[in-house]
Amino acid sequence: MNSSLPLARRSNTLSSSLGLGEKLFASSSERRFADAISEGLDQVEAGLLSEMSFTDDLADVTSRYLLEAGGKRVRPVLTLLTAQLGSGNNPDVIRAAMAIEITHLASLYHDDVMDEAAMRRGVPSAQSVWGNSVAILTGDLLFARASKLVAGMGEQVIRLQADTFERLCLGQLHETIGPREGEDAIAHYIQVLADKTGSLIAAAAQVGVMLSDAPAEYREPVVEFGEKIGVAFQLIDDVIDLSSRTDETGKVETGKVAGTDLRAGVATLPLLYLRHDAATDADAAALLARIERDIDPSNDGADDSDLTAAIAELRDHEVTKRTLDEAHRWSSDAVASLDPLPKGPVKKALTRFAATIVERNN
Repeated sequence: MNSSLPLARRSNTLSSSLGLGEKLFASSSERRFADAISEGLDQVEAGLLSEMSFTDDLADVTSRYLLEAGGKRVRPVLTLLTAQLGSGNNPDVIRAAMAIEITHLASLYHDDVMDEAAMRRGVPSAQSVWGNSVAILTGDLLFARASKLVAGMGEQVIRLQADTFERLCLGQLHETIGPREGEDAIAHYIQVLADKTGSLIAAAAQVGVMLSDAPAEYREPVVEFGEKIGVAFQLIDDVIDLSSRTDETGKVETGKVAGTDLRAGVATLPLLYLRHDAATDADAAALLARIERDIDPSNDGADDSDLTAAIAELRDHEVTKRTLDEAHRWSSDAVASLDPLPKGPVKKALTRFAATIVERNN
């Protein structure tokens, strides 16, 4: 491990992936910890480029499309981070971190087809470029490649990968069909977030503990942390969705207008809260009616400026503050789940990561 790396580089991996700054790791042991994460991620990045190459020309291009578009690599960094609770980086930890990221990328191809998303990571989504069939099959290829990576890591890791894949699919299925009759819509939505986002973050954290021979009693805390911080992450996204996102020049990014999810028919938590309140609050009912009228695809006469105004009103409404409060609650609960972990840079990094999740504004 090269402890002579500049501090800026040592902290860059943790800063860009988990939102952690240089000052968090000041002691020599903490700097060695930051080095381990940075060097491990270098190995993961090199491995991803190799593992996501295919002899078929089209598959080779489509499979690396979203990888090369960017991404913060949060999940592999979490695997590398929790591995420091045990023996640290080893070949299996690196391969598992790669498999987790490939699984995440595969899910993005499928999600974008299901959501009819136009953009992903600042580029046109895969199905916008090649069509739905190619995007779906590319996701399938990546899921297969991730499975090959974990195939030699033992039954526990294979089962974890399979269980996580199952939850990703169930989460997407339940989001697609919506709550059943009589089912609480908000509880249903939170479970979808736990399945679609929390499950893979939890798996990333758990596999780092498993493959580094860290004490078994650390598994449950990091799994609970991952599940809960995944929900918090998505709830903050629900709030962010209500504001347009701009580039460095202040120009609104393509596909990032205010209410992108709502316009696509996705019922985020602020809207679910609004629907709940509309039963007893006339003002909430009126705002809900305006939003649902203007996002209805059959309403050819809808005026986008009316919808934009309604989304701005929703952004300033009490239900959005309630969503933000709920995100903070999930983040706080995630940190509380880390109590059994020993004091040190891993716990410090996870705690700070939870804080940065709810401090995001884009």
